[in-house]
Amino acid sequence: MAEQQSELVSFLAAGDVAAQHPWPRYRLGREQWQRLVARLGECDWSVLALWAEPASVHAAFYDEPGRSFAVASLDCPDGRFPSLSAARPGAIRLERAAQDLFGLIAEGLVDPRPWLDHGQSPTGASRPATQYEFLPVDGEGIHQIPVGPVHAGIIEPGVFRFHCNGEAVVRLEQRLGYVHKGIEKLMAGKPPEAAARLAARLSGDSTVACSLAFARAVEAAAGTDVPARAVWLRALLAELERIANHLGDIGAICNDAAFAFMHAHTAVLREETLRVAASCFGHRLMMDVVIPGGVAHDLGDAARAPLLALVTKLRARLAELLAVYDEKPSLLDRTVGTGIVSADLARRFAAGGYVGRASGRLFDARRVPGYPPYDTLAFEVPTMAEGDVNCRLLVRAREIEASLGLIEQIVARLPPSALAVPIDRAPGEGVALVEGFRGDYFAWVALGDDGMVRRAHLRDPSWFQWPLLEAAIEGNIVADFPLCNKSFNCSYAGHDL
Repeated sequence: MAEQQSELVSFLAAGDVAAQHPWPRYRLGREQWQRLVARLGECDWSVLALWAEPASVHAAFYDEPGRSFAVASLDCPDGRFPSLSAARPGAIRLERAAQDLFGLIAEGLVDPRPWLDHGQSPTGASRPATQYEFLPVDGEGIHQIPVGPVHAGIIEPGVFRFHCNGEAVVRLEQRLGYVHKGIEKLMAGKPPEAAARLAARLSGDSTVACSLAFARAVEAAAGTDVPARAVWLRALLAELERIANHLGDIGAICNDAAFAFMHAHTAVLREETLRVAASCFGHRLMMDVVIPGGVAHDLGDAARAPLLALVTKLRARLAELLAVYDEKPSLLDRTVGTGIVSADLARRFAAGGYVGRASGRLFDARRVPGYPPYDTLAFEVPTMAEGDVNCRLLVRAREIEASLGLIEQIVARLPPSALAVPIDRAPGEGVALVEGFRGDYFAWVALGDDGMVRRAHLRDPSWFQWPLLEAAIEGNIVADFPLCNKSFNCSYAGHDL
């Protein structure tokens, strides 16, 4: 295993090593970066993230066979870098975003159109915000259905352009970026504690996951060890967040197949979960509880009983509701075989979470690279092979079952200690990968000499899932799009930064 694990690192080690923790970062020359692009066409290294600074670009990789992680960097004095997109399609939108935000040109980029820039960015071209060239589709009888950015429901904005032949979808194309907030620029120059509040608000339904990724990256950069009790409480928070979101998604998927019964019952269970979270940690979404250095709220002894009572109730009610789901042929007719994502696409885009696991990609950041306390906890990571709406729903249900068991273990073994320690005001770089309810959250943080955030990057799982929704709907009917879309439930805000 050691030999496999070193393959990625040994390839990148031709560059100069930089002080980054816990994964190594290597500064490559242009020719070395070009060799990296060529090597990606021959190996199973996944692109976990790609981001930029004003004169450099960085990419994080996962060597799946060797279970090793590393970051490659390239200085771009001329404002250009060789694109990874031909070898790794998951990098396409990330490189388009880097072009928009920093003006760097990705040479050979498969799709060079603007992405986050809607004509308002100082680095972008001067054009109307409504001007965007959607891809053409030729063929007799092809018609377009434009949807968004404003939708019928109270949801975030985004454009979906359907090209259809009758009711069959020939192509779906997305345009996002409408909720770009400039989170990363707002973080620059702030102390980690203040920047953490921005991370917590990147995507509200994943506030624990994103806060945890950011906090762990800061702690890695500063060399800070978190108290044991805080480590275990963080896991408890993450599992509560996972349960609440999965319950909401299961019901919403069924509701989009016109089965409101399931929606109503899971909505009640989700509400009860959020109320217990509020009583235990002072906030329904547990926002700002995970902080750099630890946690801001303890679990009192009086809160243990209602928390464990919730676990018992959810376990029983989930089994009952899944039995109802399984006994409704008309519902299964809508979910089984609908919106299929192939295993190959899931692998090529490094899709995580229920999207990847429903298509056979076994990846869970709690296991690989792993982080405490999950290395001492027993839990299963469910996977399925068919990659359809039904599988994405069932993977969610199995993850709820696993999370309920994790909560019981955490509460039983919660150690005594302080809740937080201060972050040292020292320079450094850190990366982190944690498992949110949608999948793996990546964070990179660079602290300056004064200990302030010099630069930070957050990558939501949705970056690699949104493109797969376009593939999933192809060949399905227009009426199945809400069902497919909800089975993905990608974040607009988390993606748009």
